[in-house]
Parts: sequence; C-alpha cells; structure tokens
Amino acid sequence: MSDAYLYAAARTPFGRFGGALAGVRPDDLAAIALTGLLDKTPGLDRAAIGDVVWGNANGAGEDNRNVGRMAALLAGLPVSVPATTVNRLCGSSLDAAIIASRTLQSGDADVVVAGGVESMTRAPWVLPKPDRAFPARDVTAVSTTLGWRLVNPAMPNEWTVSLGECNELLQEKFGISRERQDAFAVRSHRLAAAAWDEGFYDGLVVPVDGLARDEGIRPDTSPEKLAALKPSFRPDGTITAGNASPLSDGASALLFGTSAAAGRIGRDPVARIAGRGVHAVEPQMFGHAPVEAAEKALRRAGIGWGDVGAVELNEAFAVQSLACVDAWDVDPEIVNTRGGAIALGHPLGASGGRLLGTLAEVLRERRERWGVAAICIGVGQALAVVLENVTGEVRQG
Repeated sequence: MSDAYLYAAARTPFGRFGGALAGVRPDDLAAIALTGLLDKTPGLDRAAIGDVVWGNANGAGEDNRNVGRMAALLAGLPVSVPATTVNRLCGSSLDAAIIASRTLQSGDADVVVAGGVESMTRAPWVLPKPDRAFPARDVTAVSTTLGWRLVNPAMPNEWTVSLGECNELLQEKFGISRERQDAFAVRSHRLAAAAWDEGFYDGLVVPVDGLARDEGIRPDTSPEKLAALKPSFRPDGTITAGNASPLSDGASALLFGTSAAAGRIGRDPVARIAGRGVHAVEPQMFGHAPVEAAEKALRRAGIGWGDVGAVELNEAFAVQSLACVDAWDVDPEIVNTRGGAIALGHPLGASGGRLLGTLAEVLRERRERWGVAAICIGVGQALAVVLENVTGEVRQG
C-alpha cells in the first residue's frame, strides 16, 4: 500500500460565539479554508483531487446538504471533484483526515483534501414535527449548537447528561482539582498568545472579514481571575467558563497525497500518517477516551511514548485534558506547546484539522520526528493520529 502524507494545512481564525465570524455562513467558512489551502499549491491541477472529505458535527442549518460538496463548489473546484461530509461530532475533521489517508493507502486516489467546519453561532433552533397534524399545544425550539437534543427516551439517563456534567464526573473519578484546571487554562492562553506574537500561526491561518487572529485568546488571564468565576454545571463544581473550551466558529483544511504525487502537488510533504486509533467508552466518560485511542495509534505506528516529541490534545475541558495527560507516559510540557482549544477555540467539526496542521508545524519547529494528535468526542469516543515529520529537519538523539 502507498503511504499517506500531509502536504499542507490551512485554517481560518477561530471566532468567538456571536463574534467576528457570526455573519459568515459555515459553507463560506469552509470554502475560505479550502481556498487558502489550495493557494499554497498553485501548480496543482484541481481536477487531480480525487476526493474532498469534510467534517461537520451539527449540519442542521446552512451546513446541511453535504457541506463538503458545497465548500468544493464555492471554492471553485471543478464540478468533477467529488466530496463527502462525515460526522463524528468533535472528531469529524480528524475522522476526515483518517478517511483521506485510507483512501490514499488503498490506491483509490493520489491526492485528497480533508477538513472540517462549524459555525456554532449560526447553528439553528429546530422544531420537531408533531405527532399529528394541527397540535394545539405549544412546541419548543431546540438549539443545535452543542450537546444532546431530541434525545431518544430509550437512552439511559446516565448516558445523556450534559457535557459539563460528564466532566464533573471525570473530576470526581480522578480527583483533579479546580486549581489544576485553572492553571492548565492559563497556560493555554499564555502559550497561544505567545505563538501568535512569535508568528507561529501566520502561515497556517487565512484571515476572514478582517479577523486575522483567534478571537478567544486572553493573554492577561490569571489563576486569580479564573478562581473568581462561578461553576457552570454544579453549584459546588469545578468546571467554569474559564477552564473549558468556548463555543466557536471556524474551518480547517488539509492536503494529503501519496509520495508519488509530490511532483503534481508542487511541494514536498511535511508529515506521514504513521498510525491511527479509535476508541469508545461509556458515553459519560467520553473525555477519557483519548487515552486508549492514542495508545492504539502508537502501537500501530510501532513506537512508544518515549519516542514522541510533541502532542496536540484537544482541550474540550481542562479536566479531561489533564486526566488524559496523567494517564499517558508523556512529559506534560510537550503537550499543546502553542496553546489549545481553551484559548484558541473549539469549532466542533474543524478542531481535528487544526490539531493535525498545528502538530505538523510543531514537529518541524522543534525538529522532532514523532507526534500525536488526539481528540475526545461526545457520546463516548475518541480518535488519535500519529504523525512522522518527513521534512528532513529532525534532530538526532
């Protein structure tokens, strides 16, 4: 089988809920990220793209009707380029990347684009259809922004608690203090702000409507400021708006190809997909699922934690991130060295693509050979990918 290589990555800035990107449709956000990606490979014949695989978690509004295909058409790709949309909730664009890598390895294509999009701001309210015509009772509009909705009554109650309550359960299980969670969140903001100030994200991010930088970063936050916030899910809880990822808008895009496609793409690859892992647990324990997903990906790559030089773990909540890092045999200082979702934002369908693009650049920057990207997923799942730096800029020893 052919190996699958990452050649380029691009994303939009991530906007805050109701913020600078609130007026931009999700299909337009996706097209902007896709256009920014393909601008990096001007010599690539767009008709040579074998497929577009796009992630999207909600899909109830303007991102309906196969938003991957909408993005490809809006970005001006030839109508002959096919596209699909996949939904694994928060892991959707990492799933898209995994599907793209399998497509290349199977020989079904030589060049594949993957990515994802979410506008949590523009996610609509929905009304379920009535059981019978002309109901006299009131009906309730249900938000599609985040979490459970229109729940099947056959689902056990413990499976369908809120995402925040799920993470309070994790906190109880692992004894991760509010202070540790707040300190982790402060680190995320400070590292993200430093990364932007140092120009790390300049080559990865495509401005949108005047927004050129992730909107949610608070470089001046502190443990004292976060300690003053009230718990969000339990009166005596530990999770607050400050130590959880915010609702966000944004898109990410990735260009994959075989080694033989380098000439047509017009640039050398930056990383190889070396291992993949998917894992599932009880729905309420979803935040801990990346632990085994990453272990599976490492085993399939034939390496261990001692070989890993960088980790990008999606920070859905500080508590679940800490629980995962505590379970891995890894130096916490190599995790999310350029900030994470608590600061950068977490537009559900786009976050996996951000993780891979950031990881490839961190590996290059730090001259490390191996890296892991992992993400927790609602309803008890997780995905992980191992990347190998193939730029030739790898330190020895």
